[in-house]
Amino acid sequence: MMSLTQNLRETVQCFSRVRSFDRVLEKVLEAKLQLVMKGEEVTPVSATPGKVICELKVEEEHTNRFGTAHGGLIATLVDVISTIALLQTERGSPGVSVDMNITYMSPAKLGDEIVITAHVLKQGKILGFASVDLTNKATGKLIAQGRQTKYLGN
Repeated sequence: MMSLTQNLRETVQCFSRVRSFDRVLEKVLEAKLQLVMKGEEVTPVSATPGKVICELKVEEEHTNRFGTAHGGLIATLVDVISTIALLQTERGSPGVSVDMNITYMSPAKLGDEIVITAHVLKQGKILGFASVDLTNKATGKLIAQGRQTKYLGN
């Protein structure tokens, strides 16, 4: 049986082969995250049902003009990693974003390692809810928190 972490890696790789609008996301991510969808910059650490932990080292291409992680990068990580957490459930549905919010609490500087932890809070018949914490690996300081609601269909 395939481990959840291996399944997570394969799921991330599948995003890059999609021919729909997600390909636009792929192009944006290649520009901002290089090869995030291929798992070469965002490193999967663990995956259990409804929970995914990944890491990312802040490189120059991830930063804004102030030398800290760009807010768009953080928002993209919340979106993508929470979706992957939803895929790691028995239902395995990525859903469609209905609502997403991010609270930025402290900057991540060039060279910082970020731990991204996504939890599925609830999965109903129609909606799924996930939260994502981004923390500084060295200090444990909270960088940002995000929540996402996704329409899962019938």
